[in-house]
Amino acid sequence: MAEKKEMIPKQYDIDAKWDACIDLTVRRFVYSASAGAFGGLLFFRSPVTRWASIAFGAGVGIGSAYAECSRLFDGPPTNLPLPKVSETATQNVPDSE
Repeated sequence: MAEKKEMIPKQYDIDAKWDACIDLTVRRFVYSASAGAFGGLLFFRSPVTRWASIAFGAGVGIGSAYAECSRLFDGPPTNLPLPKVSETATQNVPDSE
């Protein structure tokens, strides 16, 4: 007899989301820290500024991974309705001529 596999919809598969998020975070951390190290070696002579450029690159990588992972878990942003503006408010605005 064929086994019946339960298929979890993509938007509810938390394990796949965590795997993708961890993979994305590690990649962006390593790539941006490497870019910071290369930039630090290229532009700075002081070891302190070189380490600062590595830390800045790593922070950029982690920050961008965090933003992407939060979008992955929360879904795309919803379109909020525009606020209603009364006709009297638009009539009282002076024209700039």
